[in-house]
Amino acid sequence: MASKEALPFQYEVGRRSNYVARGNEIKVENVNAYVCQAPYNTDKAVIMVHDIYGWQFPDTRFVADIVAANGFLTICPDFFLGKPPWTTSDHWEHFADWLKHHEPTKVDKTTDIIIKCLKEKYKATKIGIVGFSWGGMAVHHLMLKNPELKAGVSFYGIIRNSEDRYNLLNPTFFAFAEKDHTISLDQVTLLEQKLKEYCTVPYKIKVYPGQHHGFAQGKPEDSWPKDVPYMEEARMDMLDWLNKYIIY
Repeated sequence: MASKEALPFQYEVGRRSNYVARGNEIKVENVNAYVCQAPYNTDKAVIMVHDIYGWQFPDTRFVADIVAANGFLTICPDFFLGKPPWTTSDHWEHFADWLKHHEPTKVDKTTDIIIKCLKEKYKATKIGIVGFSWGGMAVHHLMLKNPELKAGVSFYGIIRNSEDRYNLLNPTFFAFAEKDHTISLDQVTLLEQKLKEYCTVPYKIKVYPGQHHGFAQGKPEDSWPKDVPYMEEARMDMLDWLNKYIIY
């Protein structure tokens, strides 16, 4: 039996069907990005923060297209700035070193570049942010630091190594999977307790039963039928949060 260190470090990416994204790739200063327009003119935008698999991962673009179709100009920048993303063949023993060069708390400069572009080029007046896993950690960090982000949605990603991680600046929704191998339910409970104690803006924490890390990016045709309702529920919850705090 292979040792834990020899096993690939990844969450279940399942049987991924080919997905043809609706948007286009652009360059914003030194940052590559994927952009998908809403079906009508809008001044509301969402920054989508990819997970460890990077900005070109089809599942992330799948969700970006869903957000765009619901009325938000959506942009997914390459927060790795050209550094290689994680792959399904990489191994756990290398993850700590990889993460040193891909820190989810070192995203402020890229975010500022993208916000400037959204305001100047796309005339966005209210901007939200959504992130998955690594991107969820980045969202948690940014919602503590950047007041221009009017709403945040963090899927299965939290900052754990800072005592000052509960003073959110704007409304934030944290979505978790019950069977996540990276975030325990005890950590979710601690987050809830601390936000109740320190947070002064609206927040929401929700755990989706029976789900595993990465579930919210799955496509129905690539997933077990029993999981599909939770995937769709998570995405509707995301849209409801964005609608509540960005559109209205």
